[in-house]
Amino acid sequence: MPQFRKRPVVVEAVQWFKLGDHPEVKIPAWSHEGGWICEVCSKPLDDIHGFIKTLEGGHRVCPGDWIITGVKGEFYPCKDEIFRMTYEAIGDAT
Repeated sequence: MPQFRKRPVVVEAVQWFKLGDHPEVKIPAWSHEGGWICEVCSKPLDDIHGFIKTLEGGHRVCPGDWIITGVKGEFYPCKDEIFRMTYEAIGDAT
């Protein structure tokens, strides 16, 4: 099977923990439906999750996810573990 290398691209990203950490993450419609548990992070789906529109549709944002600005100015979430395996800080980024 053919193999491909990801082109080096510098992206802007911010780690999200709560509403207000990134202007594109909104309150999800299901935020007040108590008792539900997130199947991704196992935390309650109440007010600690967010929702973001991406080019592929809407996505849930869990505490600790990174919000990445893509090459066309679009936004998308990335799990912390995947982000750390894929990206490295440059300059004074921490």
